Amino acid sequence: MKPIPQISEAESVVMEALWTHSPRSAEEVAAAIGDERAWQESTVKTLLNRLLRKNAVKVLKDGRRYLYSAAITREQWLHSESKGFLDRLFDGRVAPLVAHFSRHRKLSKADLEELKRLIGELDDGK
Repeated sequence: MKPIPQISEAESVVMEALWTHSPRSAEEVAAAIGDERAWQESTVKTLLNRLLRKNAVKVLKDGRRYLYSAAITREQWLHSESKGFLDRLFDGRVAPLVAHFSRHRKLSKADLEELKRLIGELDDGK
């Protein structure tokens, strides 16, 4: 399996638009992002080209325009990002991450219930 490329915050906005609907032209990506960011179409094209160089996006020529699609899934990217985050900050371990959030009162009652449910599923071998 090829490595998942590093994707910047701005590039991730473009990827989200492609994960939602593909293929899309640069104009369609810019329109989809329009409410979230006030980017010019040239900015979107620059980000698409960066993503192409990283092999995160693929392109298909359709007449005079280009149609872009994600070359990686959102799940692949999310797995890579979360693993990198855990490795960098918590030595690859989840427990210290949860402890950090609990010490800083960032876990809601709903979060705690969800964690208990997930731990129960792990204990049951699911």
